[in-house]
Amino acid sequence: MTQADMRLSNGAVMLPGGLVQADVLIRDGRIAAIAAPGDGGDAAEVIDCTGLTIIPGAVDAHIHLGHGSDISRPRVPGDAASETGAAALGGVTTIIPYVMSADPYGPVFDELIAVTTAGARIDFGFHFVIATEAQLAELPDLIARGAPGAKLFMNIRGNEGARLGLPGTDDGFLFRLLETVAAHGGVLCPHPENIEIAWVLRDRMMAADPEGKGGLATWNATRPPMVEAEALQRILMLSRSTGTRVHAVHTSSGAALTEAVRQRQAGASVSIETCIHYLTHDITSPVGVQAKVNPPLRSAEDREVLWQGIRDGHIDTIATDHIHRPASSKDGGIWKAQPGFPGLDTFLPALLTEGHIKRAIPLPRMIDMVSRAPARAMGLTDKGVIRPGADADLAVIDLNARWTVGKEHLATDAGCSIYEGEEMRVRVVHTIARGRSVMRDGMLAADGVGTGRYVARKLG
Repeated sequence: MTQADMRLSNGAVMLPGGLVQADVLIRDGRIAAIAAPGDGGDAAEVIDCTGLTIIPGAVDAHIHLGHGSDISRPRVPGDAASETGAAALGGVTTIIPYVMSADPYGPVFDELIAVTTAGARIDFGFHFVIATEAQLAELPDLIARGAPGAKLFMNIRGNEGARLGLPGTDDGFLFRLLETVAAHGGVLCPHPENIEIAWVLRDRMMAADPEGKGGLATWNATRPPMVEAEALQRILMLSRSTGTRVHAVHTSSGAALTEAVRQRQAGASVSIETCIHYLTHDITSPVGVQAKVNPPLRSAEDREVLWQGIRDGHIDTIATDHIHRPASSKDGGIWKAQPGFPGLDTFLPALLTEGHIKRAIPLPRMIDMVSRAPARAMGLTDKGVIRPGADADLAVIDLNARWTVGKEHLATDAGCSIYEGEEMRVRVVHTIARGRSVMRDGMLAADGVGTGRYVARKLG
C-alpha cells in the first residue's frame, strides 16, 4: 500500500540541526516524514537524490511582479507564469511581490489573487505600497486579509514618484503609517533614500558627466551610501518611538548596515535584508548600465562589509528585488535607463557559488537566510524548514556543478540577466512546491502553471 505521494531518496537533507543523509517523504503537499534511507514505506513517485543536497525552498520576500514595463502589479496570468517559472529555476518556492498604486487596494484585492493564482507555479503573498490617505485608512483590513507587509518609498517626495504613478509623501505621513502598522500587527518595509539630497547630487553629477560615461560609478555618486544610511537611521529611530516592526529592505552599503545595527542595539525591532546583486556586483562590474538599480550598486569595499555582516549574523535575510522589465528599459545610458533587473532565475546558484563555494560560509547559514529567516520575518509559519507537517517546499541542489549562465537558462520574460556569461558552481536540479515537481532535471513542468496559491500571513 502506498503511504506517500513522493519520496526524495538518498539525499543529504538540510534539517534544523544540519545535514543528514535521509529520505524525505511527502503526502498531501506536506512533509510526512524524514526517514532513514529506504525506510518509511512506499511512495507513488521516487526521485533519486544521490549526490545531491535537499534544502528548504527559498522564500523571496522582495520581488516586483509586473506586466511589461509596468512593475506595479500582474495584469494577466502570464505575468505570474513566467516569473514563478524563473523562481522555480532559482530554487525559490514562495514569493512576496510588492503591489503599488495610487488607488485603494481593497477593490482589486481578489482580482490580484485570481490573476496571480491563474499563472503561479509556486505560492505567493503580497506587500502593499502605502502612498495615500485612502490606502492608509484601508491598511488594517489589508493586514487582516493576510498581507501584513506595508511599504513606503521614503524617496518619493514632490513629483519623484510620477514615473511610478505615486504621489509624494512626507515624514508626517511616515509617522502615522508607523503608528498604524504597529497598532495592527504589521511590518513596515521602507525604501530608505533621502531624495532631497539625491536631487542636489544628481544635478551636480549631470553637470560633471552629462553623457553618463561614468556608468555605475556615476549613478552611485548621485545616491551615495549616506543618502541611504540617513533615511534608514531616521525611520528606525521613529519606529522605536511607535513600537513598529521594520524590515530594512535591500541594504546595500556598509554605512546603511552600520546604522541598522546601531538602531537595533538601541531597541529598534528590525530585520535586515540585503539583495544578491549587492553581494556579487559593484560599480566596477563590466555588466554596466544593465545593473542600474536603486539603491545603486556600491563599491567593492561596501560589498565586503555586507559579506562580513552575513558572517557576523547582522544581516538576517537575502532577497532578489527581481524586476522583469524588458532589456530595452536600459536603453539611453545611465541617465535614461530604468532601475532594476531580474534575479530570480539564478538566485540560489549565484548566492551559493559566491557565498558557500568561494567564500566558505557554512551552507546552513546561507540557506537559513533565504528560507527559515524570511519565512519567520514574513509570517509564513509552514515554510522555510524541512520538518514533518511543514509545506513540502524543497529545492534539490548539486553543489558540484559547473555551468555558464546563458539565455537558455532563463524563464523571466525580461529575457536577460546580469549573470549571463558567468560560471556557476551550484545548480538547482529539482524544485518541489507543496509536494509537486514544478521543475525537474532543470526543466519546468508543463502542468505547473496555475498550481500556486495565495498564502495569507500573520506575524508572530
